[in-house]
This record gives sequence, structure tokens and C-alpha cells, in this order.
Amino acid sequence: MRIVIVNTSERKGGAATAAHQLYKALAKEGHDVFMLVRDKQSNDPQVFSINEKPATRCMNRIRFLWERLLIFITNRFNRKKLFRVSTGHGIDLSEHPLLLSADIIHLHWVNQCFLSLNAIRKLAQRGNVVWTLHDLWPVTAVCHYPGECQKYKKGCSHCELLPPIAGYDWAKAVFREKARSGLEQIYYIGCSEWITRKAKECQWVKQIVSIPNTIDRTLFRTKERTTARRRFNLPPDKTLLLFAADNLSDTRKGAIYLVEACRLLKEKGKEIELLFMGNASEELSSAFPYKVNNLGYLTDPEAIADAYNCANLFVIPSLEDNLPNTIIEAMACGVPCIGFRTGGIPEIIDHCQNGYLADRKDAAGLVTGIEWIIEHAGETLSAACTGKVDRCYSETAVTKQYTFIYRKLSEHATEIFNHHRNL
Repeated sequence: MRIVIVNTSERKGGAATAAHQLYKALAKEGHDVFMLVRDKQSNDPQVFSINEKPATRCMNRIRFLWERLLIFITNRFNRKKLFRVSTGHGIDLSEHPLLLSADIIHLHWVNQCFLSLNAIRKLAQRGNVVWTLHDLWPVTAVCHYPGECQKYKKGCSHCELLPPIAGYDWAKAVFREKARSGLEQIYYIGCSEWITRKAKECQWVKQIVSIPNTIDRTLFRTKERTTARRRFNLPPDKTLLLFAADNLSDTRKGAIYLVEACRLLKEKGKEIELLFMGNASEELSSAFPYKVNNLGYLTDPEAIADAYNCANLFVIPSLEDNLPNTIIEAMACGVPCIGFRTGGIPEIIDHCQNGYLADRKDAAGLVTGIEWIIEHAGETLSAACTGKVDRCYSETAVTKQYTFIYRKLSEHATEIFNHHRNL
């Protein structure tokens, strides 16, 4: 079966990580699988970029900057909302040779002017499109996470993240375009049960199941902590609390609650250090009452795995999230995790078994979780983490579920092709 995975980036970002890992897992199972991306980060001959020519790369950069500029202006120059929305502008790749030859077209995260809504509409008509939801943009108008907003259930308008300007309601226009784009012909995959439930409330989602992301256990595995710390020149005897995300300063990642939790820990006389992995502002780093060891944004998979192994515990104070790869990766390295009961996080962390769950926005609950993990640290807790990953997120278990969906869609697409041929 010829499968083409489509994602804006090959490896950068959570969705890219998940898409690339699925690509590798499917290849191991013997599928003829490719990736089609805008931003390529490797020399893999099975990964094709639309940016191979300098002129094309320049034009795509202009598209991206133009979309962001329009969003910036529409939001009255509010930078905080700049990357919380996408408009569906992009390139019509529906006639790309790789997509024309595919038995299955598997969309992942295709925003930031990569794949246009018009292209998605054309692809959907072929009946062989799967779309994995790494956030809720495929079922909303323009936002990636709607928060408390419920408008996407019936019709987005007057969006606070992209408000009407000069009488034009951009969010409303995009929602209408999605509603009439034939998106109901796509088979949707929710990475978590939470996002699957949310997506079912959308009017054009007719077919959807939940299949989690997979992980490479040969890469993400437990290692000797002192050796891992030596790689980054970290103190061998300190309790290190890891906080990781693409953008640690993103409001949705809940850093303010981790700052408050650390302040409470400091008042109780607890001595720890922070370990950051991702992009963080100097303002954020200076807000913590403890020393911050900032590793920056890591791209080498081995370095990322080593960074997890440096930590005693991993904290994810996200206010809204799907099925964070960071939790699965940390647990695969035997690192227990603490997070809020929100989104898909409770599906990964089993309370007081392999980690700790606190109520949403409860900094004191994070403190209790940190103390609980420090108190229960050891081989039993670490084994509970790796055991959960092996049971639920192994390559074999996940690819088996996807293969079943692929075969069903491939048969359906053949019926559609034969029907049109006989007209």
C-alpha cells in the first residue's frame, strides 16, 4: 500500500514528531510510505519537500509572512495571538505527483500556508484521505485550541482571536468555506479520546476514531542519569524538574502555574533546579525562584532522549492539550510526570501510579504532585511509566490500527474511482 504522510515540517514541532514517527513505524511494517513536507530537516530520500527550488522556497516564505502580517493587523497588532490561529491559505498541492499516486493520503498538521483549504477539498473528493487531529483547527474556523469557546459546534463568528475588521468577519468566512468544502468525506483520527469527543461536535466530522501517537522505544528508553547529565554539564546530585515545549512562554502551556508552584516549594524549603527544553524568554526564566538550566530548542533525537533522562520528574502545566508527545517520551525514559486534569493528559498519566494529576490551574496541586513523586521515586515508579508506554503507544499496536483504517479507505476509494470511470 502506497501511503503519503503530509505535514508542514518533517521533524520540527509536536505534530511533526508524531507524523515522522508514524512514517518510520509504517516503513518497518513493510508499507511503501513517503512524506510530503514544506520544511525538510533530513536527507531521507523518501521525504519530499516542496521547497527544493530557491524561488519556490522564497515564495512560500512570502506567503507565510503575508498571512502572519494580516493576522497581526486584524488583531490590532497583538503579538500574543499571532500563532494561535491559521486561515487556511496555502498551496494547491492536489495535483502533486506523490499525492496522485497515493493509495492513502494521510494529513497531519498542514498550517502556516502549506496546504490550502481548496487543495484539501479536492483531495477529500478522492475518498482516500485520513486526517490526524494534532489540534482542533480542522474542526474550528481559525483557532488551534478554542478554550472555553463553543462556537465551532454550529458556526464560528466574531472570534476573539481574529475579530472582524472593517466589517469583514474573517473567521466566519473560513468556517463557511470549511463547511462547504466536502470535509465530511475525510476519515478523521483523534490522537486522544478528548480531542475525538470534541471533534464529534463539529458538523462535518462524520467518521472518526481515536488512535494515539506512537514512539520509538529504541530511542526513548531509560539511561543512566549521571551519564545523561554529563552530556549537558548538569549537576549530578540535584533534583531536576523538567519543563519542555516548543514555546515555553505560550500562555496555553501554563508556565505561570509552574512559577507559582516553585514559589510555594521554595517557601517550604525544598531545594530543586529547573531544566528547560524549548524556546523560553528571559522574562520567563527569571520569574522562577530556582536556578534554571536552559537547554534551548533541541532537534537531535538522541539529545532529546538524553535530556529526558537527566530529569527526576517532568511537569506539564498545560491548560489545554491533545496527547502531548512530551509526556509519552518522558515516561518512555522512566521519568514520572505531573500535569493538570485537562485535554488528553489524564489518558496518559495514571494518578498515583505512574505520575500525578492536579486540578486545572491548581499550583498547590502541582506542589503536592512534585512532593509525591520525589517521595515515591525509584524503580517501581519508573517501571510503571515504561510499562504504560509499552502497552499503549508501541509501534506495533498503533500501526495495526492505522493499517485497518487504510485498507478500508483504499477499498472505498477504488469504488469511487470505478464509479466515475463508468459514468
